[in-house]
Amino acid sequence: MKLFPTGHATHPQWIMAAGLALAQVRAQMALPEYASAPTLGLLYITDHYADDAQQILDHLSAELPEVTDWSGTVAVGVAANNAEYFDEPALSLMLCALPSDQYRVFSGVAPLGSSEMAGFEAHTALVHADPRTPELAELVGEMAGRTDTGYLFGGLSSGRDESLQFAIGGNGNIRGHGAAGGVFSGGMSGVLFGEGVRLVSRVTQGCQPVSREREITEADGNLLLTLDGEPALDVLLAELQVSLDEPQAAIEAVRATLVGLVDAGSDGIRRTGDLGADVLVRHIIGLDPTRRGIAIADVAEAGMRMSFCRRNAQAARADLMRICAEIREELEPEEQTLATARAVAAGEAEAAPHPARRVAGAVYVSCSGRGGPHFGAPNAEMQIVRHALGDVPLVGFFAAGEIARHHVYGYTGVLTVFVA
Repeated sequence: MKLFPTGHATHPQWIMAAGLALAQVRAQMALPEYASAPTLGLLYITDHYADDAQQILDHLSAELPEVTDWSGTVAVGVAANNAEYFDEPALSLMLCALPSDQYRVFSGVAPLGSSEMAGFEAHTALVHADPRTPELAELVGEMAGRTDTGYLFGGLSSGRDESLQFAIGGNGNIRGHGAAGGVFSGGMSGVLFGEGVRLVSRVTQGCQPVSREREITEADGNLLLTLDGEPALDVLLAELQVSLDEPQAAIEAVRATLVGLVDAGSDGIRRTGDLGADVLVRHIIGLDPTRRGIAIADVAEAGMRMSFCRRNAQAARADLMRICAEIREELEPEEQTLATARAVAAGEAEAAPHPARRVAGAVYVSCSGRGGPHFGAPNAEMQIVRHALGDVPLVGFFAAGEIARHHVYGYTGVLTVFVA
């Protein structure tokens, strides 16, 4: 498997941005180390281009006739190798060269299990979803259960007005779409991958616990009532060292605090004091002084564990570097690890793609509440990824929620690489 061509650009006129991105992918397709006949395009555009989404897809499809399948979505920000485009007109594109029998594009009208997917065994899946879809978490879990590995990766569209998605399968529209041109809203869409497409994926958390882990001993839907047998509201106020007698100070402290939920027996707070990959960070949406409870933006059950946490840029940087190192170590032969470590230290990793890493391309989905500003500077998040993995082809977007395995996360990053 050769490197996947990528292109990205910003311009007030979408046709100019598309032209710049096309020039980049065509130049790469002419190089021997890049794929010359890709068939699957991953396309992410910012919501500045949302009104032109169909025209953009039609234009790219016409300019790249060899690419017969398309998937992607609209977001407040899109990502490329070493670059982040936030709240500006931009697009990011990656062309994947995968065996045609090893992937299928799906959408709400051509889902897994439809005649279009007959005989195809899904191993993993890239998923784009509309955040307004009812019972989305359950749908994500159900879809994960229909893949061989139970592993999904992707995120929720984050367009401010419309949560559009791209989905074209085969040489034209997926059967069932009728006259639709491949731009949709609502539900889920994405790409199913077969066993022959090897992927390595990791989740990075963006928050740091500010309390010890506790057991939820009583809950009522999204209301936490007791933690370790004590009233949940009393525990929260004690941990934050505030009182409802001083409401303004209490409100400010609570607004800056989040709740990290995890099922019993799952990966909660690690020995290093960081949040584990199974922790789902959720907002506190209200307090109930009468029942001494805490309302959170999720349903909790007795027996689950939780911790109070806050966004932390330093912890986010360290955790992102950790998952990049894990991916690098999994892909590199042992004899290459020391040499690559020296290259990273010397800054050489930002040069040509490192052959030992065997990364054909990467997809990075980060929370729209993260991005460069949260990491201290524009493009800082993507610069960390580039420094760790090298100059690998990368595409991605900043989501309203991140999908990994069977969970919908918040304040996380999901990095997935295609192994060459």
